[in-house]
Amino acid sequence: MNSQPPLNPPEGGLSGCSLPLGGGGGGLPKEELRRFIRAQKKQYTATQLAAMSEEICNKVLASVWWQKASTLLLYYPLTDEVDVRPLIAEAFESGKQVLLPVCKGDELELHLYEGEASLGEGAFGIMEPTGMLFPEADYPTIRLAIIPGMAFDRVGHRLGRGKGYYDRLLPKLTKARLQGICFPFQLLDEVPTNTHDIAVHDVMSDSENP
Repeated sequence: MNSQPPLNPPEGGLSGCSLPLGGGGGGLPKEELRRFIRAQKKQYTATQLAAMSEEICNKVLASVWWQKASTLLLYYPLTDEVDVRPLIAEAFESGKQVLLPVCKGDELELHLYEGEASLGEGAFGIMEPTGMLFPEADYPTIRLAIIPGMAFDRVGHRLGRGKGYYDRLLPKLTKARLQGICFPFQLLDEVPTNTHDIAVHDVMSDSENP
């Protein structure tokens, strides 16, 4: 994959790693678990994280969901997230309709990605597309949504950053395959959940999960 420019600074942070207070993450309060994940990331070099990102992206590219989707949702990564910029470039260059989120108040809008030159810095220092707004009426055409998170568990529960943006977006993606994506140290046996949380269908990591 092609080399990429440096990422923006993050907003705030192995499968089988040992967690304090027991067992896989479920016994930890959400904010404590977020701190733990950030601490885990610091154990890896930028080169190691880049290699993991490349392996995860290759796994996404090989999936049938990627190959079938003509309209898909991705995200522009922060430094503590899997670098999916190669996926953005590959999808755009192959003629897929690529959507990226834009923060508007307490909500995420989806906008068309029209190339790197069309990006501008938005909320929290995240690069956001300046292309056309993708209307909610067309959300059923989104067939694959690649979703970042602070942590996931093996049945698809997601821990976000605590602002609820994706909690409000995911229920609107009624026809999309929801695919979490994370580094292996973010894939836990259990994460704390609320009744309103939407689980993803599967999680892409560079550990043993398919």
